[in-house]
Amino acid sequence: MPPARVLALDELVARARALAEDGPRQLLGIAGAPGVGKSTLAERVVAEVGPSARLVPMDGFHLAGSALARLGRAARKGAPDTFDVNGFVATLRRLRRLEPTSVWAPEFRRDLEEPVAGAIEVPPEVRLVVTEGNYLLLRDDPWEEVRSLLHQAWFLDLDAEVRLRRLTARHEAYGKSPEQARAWALGSDEENARLVAGTAAHADLVVRLTGPPPG
Repeated sequence: MPPARVLALDELVARARALAEDGPRQLLGIAGAPGVGKSTLAERVVAEVGPSARLVPMDGFHLAGSALARLGRAARKGAPDTFDVNGFVATLRRLRRLEPTSVWAPEFRRDLEEPVAGAIEVPPEVRLVVTEGNYLLLRDDPWEEVRSLLHQAWFLDLDAEVRLRRLTARHEAYGKSPEQARAWALGSDEENARLVAGTAAHADLVVRLTGPPPG
């Protein structure tokens, strides 16, 4: 992995604001392994930039639980082949070309552990779309098209032990026993993390945040 720059949140917000002023609409991707704090960082950036920004996470394109069960992939939920990547790419294309009407995107609901269609509205006046997810920089077909649609991509890094603790706590918070949570974090999540680590070189910026990592 390329060396990470240590930056404060306000420095990243300033970069996002500058990007939003760089054209009719800009797409910013925040990638990284499971548990590094991508979602929270993306939410904070969008909140700080204000109404001209929207968050469209990759996780909204998870396949439904029933589909994963039918495909025999429920135990690997979160792996690259458990997403509707073609739907994600199609949505990014629509967002990038700035259509005259709102684009509606799905949202992943952690309380349901399911995607919900048409939950996120991106109206034409939005100038910065932030997306975040594990596989934004993956070079395998058809994921590789995602990077070409992003005007800028950041890779968020975090100490591995801290990341593991956060992942385990997250799984417990959503109903897994401590044993199940740790097994999932060390198993499926860690397999995904190893894959994601190899994509950092395709980012414009590899970053670690100063202070406590985003929750």
